Amino acid sequence: MKTEQLDNNSVPPSDSTLNPNTHRSLHAPRFSRNRFGQAIVLVFLGAGLATTGNYWMSRSGVHPASTATADVPPTLSPSTPGLVATNPNFIATVVQQVGPAVVRIDATRTVDTQIPEAFNDPLFRQFFGNQLPEPPSQQIERGVGSGFIVNADGRVITNAHVVDGADTVQVTLKDGRTFAGKVLGADPVTDVAVIKIDANDLPTVQITNSDNLQPGEWAIAIGNPLGLDNTVTAGIISATGRSSGQVGMPNERVNYIQTDAAINPGNSGGPLLNQQGEVIGMNTAIIQNAQGIGFAIPINTVDRIANQLAEHGKVEHAYLGIQMVTLSPQIRQDINNNPNSGLSVNEDQGVLVAKVMPGSPAAKAGLRAGDVIHQVDGQAVTDGAELQQLVEASQVGSRLQLTLSRNGTSQTLSVQTETTPVAIQQEG
Repeated sequence: MKTEQLDNNSVPPSDSTLNPNTHRSLHAPRFSRNRFGQAIVLVFLGAGLATTGNYWMSRSGVHPASTATADVPPTLSPSTPGLVATNPNFIATVVQQVGPAVVRIDATRTVDTQIPEAFNDPLFRQFFGNQLPEPPSQQIERGVGSGFIVNADGRVITNAHVVDGADTVQVTLKDGRTFAGKVLGADPVTDVAVIKIDANDLPTVQITNSDNLQPGEWAIAIGNPLGLDNTVTAGIISATGRSSGQVGMPNERVNYIQTDAAINPGNSGGPLLNQQGEVIGMNTAIIQNAQGIGFAIPINTVDRIANQLAEHGKVEHAYLGIQMVTLSPQIRQDINNNPNSGLSVNEDQGVLVAKVMPGSPAAKAGLRAGDVIHQVDGQAVTDGAELQQLVEASQVGSRLQLTLSRNGTSQTLSVQTETTPVAIQQEG
């Protein structure tokens, strides 16, 4: 589901290191005074776009660093009660247990180089003659990220953006062994990817139910930030259920875990752990120029998507195809006072359909701009994030019963979801 809340010559490639540490950093939001502009949402229910305010996403990093050698981890029961009270060094114990299953991922990709127009100007070339260097037509970008091993025969999970467009993937274990990695699949909608390496009897992580997380619980991050292998940071769970709109991920459909455990470029794809050493999430992004604000994808989402990628090589996401606004008294007033909105709203709650995408499932079902959605399959919805999650939970091809009001009259429409178009999934 794609939901966007808006604030609205044959020269060999050069071998350069550009944006080498694969991690996403988000500029802090700049809030507009126009709340209607902040509230509008694009729901292409299948590509998971949701942004609030104005965010700009970038991926940055540093050069690769050397790997460390792992010690033999002690045994730690994931259900150990009172671990903090009984073991004041519980973080060190967790790191010794889980560290060997955390890997470093080096990816390379070849990209075309844009030659400045001035280089093709005949007068420019006539002036400089043979002194003008011939720039390479391609260059190699190198990226570094993190990942973790989920089964002993070599399945590794990481972020999709870590291996996006990669020609080669190399996986390095903490004990120094390196393996060529094969990307089994990557899903840009949830930013999850699965890599397979040819190895056996590997150390693995244990996962837990991320639905049970509570703010204030311990959070431990292991990864390769800024090329510094096997770095450990710790903090707490700051919040759960952060929507894509709140976080500023315009091309993803995830309810994120927020943590103040230090996450930096290169941490992408690494595990976020609880105090028992179980994986609760996968680190994915930070907000630039902010202290202690990082985000992880809940492991329940990661596990569900990774299993589909390993089995089918892709994930299908349901697609609805509407542009919508979460209503409130203030938003209603802003819309009605905006001469360019083209809408007149009489309700303070619900999800307003601002636009229906041509040819979309919503258009085929008869949805119109100005409709206000109140229920999906009998479940009340009051904002776009709720609608997004309900569509995400549905199967492609299933029918959703939308209860809505149109010109003051209540009615129900049946919408059959479709697979999100690839072009929409790749938008960012």
